[in-house]
Amino acid sequence: MKCKCENHVHGTFENEEHVHAFYGIVCSLISLAALVIGIFFRYREFAFWSLPGIELGWFLVAYLLVAWPVLREAWQSIRQKEFFNEFTLMSLASLGAFVIGEYPEGVAVMLFYAWGEMLQHAAVDRAKHHIQSLLDVRPEQAAVIRNGQLHFLDPAAVAVGEIIEVKAGERVPLDGILQEKQAFFDTSALTGESLPRTIQPGEEVLAGMIVSGQVVRLRVCRPYEQSALSRILALVQEASERKAPAELFIRRFARVYTPIVFLLALLIMILPALMSLLVPTFVYGWQEWVYRGLFFLVISCPCALMISIPLGYFGGIGAASRKGILFKGGNYLDAITRVNTVVFDKTGTLTNGYFEVFEVKAVNGCMSDLLKLVVSLESKSTHPIAQAIVAFASRQGITAVPVTDLCEYSGLGMEGTVDGKKVWIGNLHFLKSRSMAFPAELEKCVATVVACVVNGVYEGHLLLKDCLKPDAKEAIRRLKELHIPQIRLFSGDKQEIVAIFAKELGIDRVLAELLPQDKAACLEKVRLEEGANVAFVGDGMNDAPVLVLSDVGIAMGGLGSDAAIESADVVIQTDQPSKVATAIRIGRATRRIVWQNIIGALGVKLIILLAGIAGFITLWAAVFADVGVALLAVLNAVRLLTKKFE
Repeated sequence: MKCKCENHVHGTFENEEHVHAFYGIVCSLISLAALVIGIFFRYREFAFWSLPGIELGWFLVAYLLVAWPVLREAWQSIRQKEFFNEFTLMSLASLGAFVIGEYPEGVAVMLFYAWGEMLQHAAVDRAKHHIQSLLDVRPEQAAVIRNGQLHFLDPAAVAVGEIIEVKAGERVPLDGILQEKQAFFDTSALTGESLPRTIQPGEEVLAGMIVSGQVVRLRVCRPYEQSALSRILALVQEASERKAPAELFIRRFARVYTPIVFLLALLIMILPALMSLLVPTFVYGWQEWVYRGLFFLVISCPCALMISIPLGYFGGIGAASRKGILFKGGNYLDAITRVNTVVFDKTGTLTNGYFEVFEVKAVNGCMSDLLKLVVSLESKSTHPIAQAIVAFASRQGITAVPVTDLCEYSGLGMEGTVDGKKVWIGNLHFLKSRSMAFPAELEKCVATVVACVVNGVYEGHLLLKDCLKPDAKEAIRRLKELHIPQIRLFSGDKQEIVAIFAKELGIDRVLAELLPQDKAACLEKVRLEEGANVAFVGDGMNDAPVLVLSDVGIAMGGLGSDAAIESADVVIQTDQPSKVATAIRIGRATRRIVWQNIIGALGVKLIILLAGIAGFITLWAAVFADVGVALLAVLNAVRLLTKKFE
């Protein structure tokens, strides 16, 4: 959210831009009228028109009305020792037309260029405004309850822990915890999904969501600048600073290309003169060859590429954000097009990650005693399995007791002292690593096993299960439609469990029973395979090291996860693995449009250039072609914002 002073400054800048645009339109219309009238006077050969200085003065006024901003930019560039750019190019071409007496064409060069710039800026501004309106949905104020009274404040002034009230139909200004009964929220601004989401008391509500049907109260859990929506906006703004390889190439290309264009234009003017000295039969007309050199300057202007290519990547980032997919830069938008291997984590990525306890077995037959020991340790962990056990125990009316000497082993289990007893809980690998005995039949179990050992003696176990997400099968099917040759599944679960999920999904390559460090090592092996460009899709928390190692790291459901924001290259704000295919589609569409613009612009310019040097096309046509190509390239890039990606 912008504070009031920021809004005022932003509004002032917008007003100045509108005034500047208005003056530009007025000046161009006056210049056009003067150009038409001047051409009429020239061809009717009025007597007063032939008086010294009249024609030159008339066209010079028409010229300066539209040329002054460009001439000023050219002069400033020269002062900064930047001699070769589109401003100096257009200035030289138009002034050269005046030198050879082609006043109308000199005016036309700048008039058409000014119109083209206005249309291009309008298209770019519209695209940027469209993206900003999609993302910047933060309310201007928050209703804070203080001393029983509602106070309407700037959200940045609201402290963590305060209670805010949001009415039905209003946007949530800050991240908070729902305080009352369940409520429905429209999350489309954050996730791109139109279906309402049900949030229960005690669950988190994110800034930018819209309350449906009732007034809700939230306890603020993050300051304004750390809200999920603020981080999304920051990501999108920073994304434009990370350039794609094609964009960086065009910038380097332009720095070399433009001086070469100036040199070639000069040679076009000079070489025929030298030829006339060597070949007496060749007649050199300086006006004709200067005209052709000026033509070359105009048509060679690289502005179509310099504008449309960055806008193409910006449009791709905007189109992705509409679908709840955040690319952290145009370079990642480009990188995802080269992906030929997609590796999925299982838990929380392809499955719900919400484990459910479906069996508890105690050696002594007392389930409550076993649960009390297990939940006392698991209540100290944030792992999804631990949370499922805590929730199950809570429903059974069993609460945790104090634990001392607690130690957690990532991906394995926990140990601690409860009521003077040394307790170990974890998977079977954990028990094996400590040479602890357990029933042999547990190794054949296809469910997730959490075993409990007390003072070195096996006391029982819990069995848990997970379920595939609703669109998990669709995600794999869509990736296969995109001809991704390698789709793999990594998991820390038992081989038997992972094999069941893999068979249901249609994934052939599976690696199971992996610890976090094992996943990283396995991913490195996959990356070393010939021609492998790997995208790893994980939950953004435990998978942070693997996300960093992959060619493209994709965090699933990472909207509120700092680890996902920091580690991933692409953040999918929903828990839908099918959005991975959508991200690849958007990346490929962006690449197609960027290359359409590159090939189209260079191809048209080359054809017109050859025709102009041969004398078949006038300077007017060169300007019109240059402006037309640039505008078409911009409109082609903007097309990404309206394209539907399924």
